[in-house]
Amino acid sequence: MTTEETILNKILILITNHFATPELAFNFFDEDNDQKLTKGEIVKLLKEAEISGFIRGIVSSKLIDGYDKNTDELIDWEEFKLAIAKIKKSDS
Repeated sequence: MTTEETILNKILILITNHFATPELAFNFFDEDNDQKLTKGEIVKLLKEAEISGFIRGIVSSKLIDGYDKNTDELIDWEEFKLAIAKIKKSDS
């Protein structure tokens, strides 16, 4: 399993074990309720998913680069849903 797969699996485990739906997870980490996750909010999600502090900043940037379709440097709900769907697909 690659490092990327390991990280994505930890995120999926966090979401499925601690939240009834991905939307509840998104809303929990969207601290300012603007319906978008900032890099800082993503870092907190990664911390909760037990991703090493050393790489959280790098991983959060890579997640934004990979899933931010409208290039606003934020992850909105639609982008988050696509990311979760991709994580679930790669897990099966």
